[in-house]
Amino acid sequence: MAPRESCEILQLGRLRDDPYAWMKFIPPSGLRTLESLPPRLRGHLDAEMRYADDVLRPLAADAGWFRRRMAARALDAGEPPPTALAGWRYGSEQPAGASHRAFLRIGADGRTQRLLDEAGRAAGQAYYRATDHQPSPDDRYFAWAEDVVGDDRHRICVLDMDSGAVRTVVQADAFGYGGFTFSPSSRYLFWIWRDAHSRPTRLYRSPVDGGEAVLVYEEHDPAIFMQVARTAAGRHVMLTLAGPDIGEVRLIAAEAEAAPPRLVQPRRRGVRYEIEEWNDALLMLTDADGAADRKLLRLDPRSFAVRDELVPHRAGVPILAVRPFAGGLLRLERVDGLRRLVLMRPDGSEALIDFDDPAYFIDLAPLQPYDTPQVRVVHETPASPPRWLDVDLATGGCRAAGQAVPAGVDPAAYRVERLQARAPDGETVPITVLSRNDAPADAPRPLLLTGYGAYGIASEPGFSLPATVLVDAGFRYAIAHVRGGSEKGARWYQEGCREKKINSMTDFIACARHLLDIGYAAPGGIVAHGVSAGGLLVCGAMNLAPELWAGVIAQVPFVDMLNTMSDAGHPLVPLLRPDWGDPLADPRAYDHIARISPYENVGRTDYPPVLCTAGLKDDRVPYWEPAKLVANIRHRATGGQPAVLLLNPDSGHQDSDDRDGAFAQAALFWAFACRCAGVPVPPGGL
Repeated sequence: MAPRESCEILQLGRLRDDPYAWMKFIPPSGLRTLESLPPRLRGHLDAEMRYADDVLRPLAADAGWFRRRMAARALDAGEPPPTALAGWRYGSEQPAGASHRAFLRIGADGRTQRLLDEAGRAAGQAYYRATDHQPSPDDRYFAWAEDVVGDDRHRICVLDMDSGAVRTVVQADAFGYGGFTFSPSSRYLFWIWRDAHSRPTRLYRSPVDGGEAVLVYEEHDPAIFMQVARTAAGRHVMLTLAGPDIGEVRLIAAEAEAAPPRLVQPRRRGVRYEIEEWNDALLMLTDADGAADRKLLRLDPRSFAVRDELVPHRAGVPILAVRPFAGGLLRLERVDGLRRLVLMRPDGSEALIDFDDPAYFIDLAPLQPYDTPQVRVVHETPASPPRWLDVDLATGGCRAAGQAVPAGVDPAAYRVERLQARAPDGETVPITVLSRNDAPADAPRPLLLTGYGAYGIASEPGFSLPATVLVDAGFRYAIAHVRGGSEKGARWYQEGCREKKINSMTDFIACARHLLDIGYAAPGGIVAHGVSAGGLLVCGAMNLAPELWAGVIAQVPFVDMLNTMSDAGHPLVPLLRPDWGDPLADPRAYDHIARISPYENVGRTDYPPVLCTAGLKDDRVPYWEPAKLVANIRHRATGGQPAVLLLNPDSGHQDSDDRDGAFAQAALFWAFACRCAGVPVPPGGL
């Protein structure tokens, strides 16, 4: 039981008390570690870790059962090699028995060259995560950003594929997600720097072969985030500056790599746009002029004036992205909540590439050359692991290239369904359900219900190896596609943010009740699961309907919402005010956040068992958010069920990129879910 100390906060004429405010600690400099914490806080978190170990230790045998099954069916196969392709195709694989990826490239003659073994880079590190792997345009260099601390601040490493030498071009403080790209000439690396608040604020240009970094652009608005990439045809470096309701792009031409970036269109509140390049024209994907689900325009590459409209706005059919290739333009869009691809040929004719599965996920494989005659597409369902398809850009024909088939996974053994729940206001909310085929439809099963519902990010119904293991143990696995995501377009997002955020939570509750009503689950048999903003979703739903859940699993959950959104120094707060509101300036925003913030709304009632994870080095959702929530639940709950904080002192918002570690965490969650639902783990086997 954590001590409570009154900390009254007067804000916009409203008074609140934050009795666990003392748990928040931001070091004046350097990294947050257990050793750097004040003694009292260190003692409390040490006690939390001991308590978590005591409560979760009895689950060890069940967790081991799940973990062994995940390891036994682990996907070891990489993407199949390309056919009839000039130049190199880049990809990765998970070597048999390995916990980390290996990156490689395959030539048209079938020759394979290994580029990066992440296991070697991770050796001896308590934390390791790499991202943004990419080759240079001339195929001489291969680069990646890696975090060896856990605080999301990266260094950028470059392999010279001719000599085999690896050079650290950027030593620290690089932004790792869309945070760097090679120049068209391959001579420079353009990269984004993170400031003291972990916000990406500067674009630099560094010579690949060594030399001083040159500042190219600096952003002073803390509500703007940055990404940098090359256009598909490689004629420009594009710096994209964006927030939830604003956008701006600046271009650096290939023939003037050292010149200042040129502004395409100045930023305007309420208008977002992205830029690409195809067939000697620029493409603008934008929501301007009321095109909430976006339209596609063609621009003059020199004046940036609009030439024509390639694809008009269609309400309810959002354009998610465009990927140009010399032989055709692929458009990724969403219809009835599911993705589809549309191929537009240079003559303007189109071919549709879609699938008849009840629920599925498709995407384009990364790092494909602009002049490829065929484009590789990845397709998967909750029951079927990734399979690769090659789309001929001339004909639109689709050819199967291969599939990853984990040992012991038979897609025919599972049933995927797309259901619809009715929300309190009459809206229909999609649910994707994965079951065993031999599970009678009229027989309730324990069920894990997961969701996200924030920032316009859809919960895609892709393949999850851990989910198949849970289903094989007797569960159903369901995804609630609640408002706040983008499954039904921009409207679906807008109806689940700011003062309408409670819709996300009531949608989630409606999905659970629908699954009870149709007999897919029984009372006391539903466990809720959410990550980050999904943790806000499930913990908010827990406060609204605590009797509905057998248990709640919240990973790095955003649950101290009112206090965090009132902290102007938080790295994400200025950026995310359009999503949540500004309780520092807007009384209406204060009031609606106060009504749903999970920490402030813990009631005097019987709560289910709660398992929250946290990373000590997390700057996005700091450890004190779940720490304060579990302390408040213990203080106010009447039923005596455990509320557990599982703290990782070495990680940030994401755990180390380690397959064995990911399996271990999922196995613990599934063991926790079984115990909450009163379901024994099946005996025997591995």
